[in-house]
Amino acid sequence: MNRADSQALTREKLIATATELFLRDGYAATSLDKLADEAGYSKGAVYSNFANKDEVCLAVVDAIRARQIGRMLTYMSGADTLDGLLDGFQRWADVTIGDQAWTDFEAEFATRARHSDLVRRELAQRNRAVRDAVASLLDVHSRELGIELPMSAADCATAVLSLGVGLGVQRAIDPEISISVLPGVMRLLAGQPKSR
Repeated sequence: MNRADSQALTREKLIATATELFLRDGYAATSLDKLADEAGYSKGAVYSNFANKDEVCLAVVDAIRARQIGRMLTYMSGADTLDGLLDGFQRWADVTIGDQAWTDFEAEFATRARHSDLVRRELAQRNRAVRDAVASLLDVHSRELGIELPMSAADCATAVLSLGVGLGVQRAIDPEISISVLPGVMRLLAGQPKSR
């Protein structure tokens, strides 16, 4: 294994360990010393891959979001109707939106952004990328299904994501809150009556 491959594996293990720690213990309670110890590396190995704790945390945000987008697409794969897409989305949302650890982590790190312009800019950039990806999916699917959106795909994406984040926070507190409101709003945006 060459040096680049070894460093990539070290970085991957650090991100996986940091993900586990941030989700379990939170951002504030997870030090770089603790990360190095849990991952089985020196603190120097952490600093050779990341400039600071915020950079580790941003890598964790990226990893979690990429994994969740992949899972969502898996739930929705093969669907060729609006009902099929929304059913798949709802199955993903039922097991994901309101996940206590993920919600707490994202909220805690977002709060951290208040104290750092760099973190705020980095999170804003990542949030824009997610909105753009959702807008692109909405645009493609609306054209394929012959649906006229009531506003731009970008605005629809902002509305859906905002509702999803709010539901996530509410469901983290009260898991009995139904997720069905989210696909219901998506159906309204598509101008479709409720199917059930």
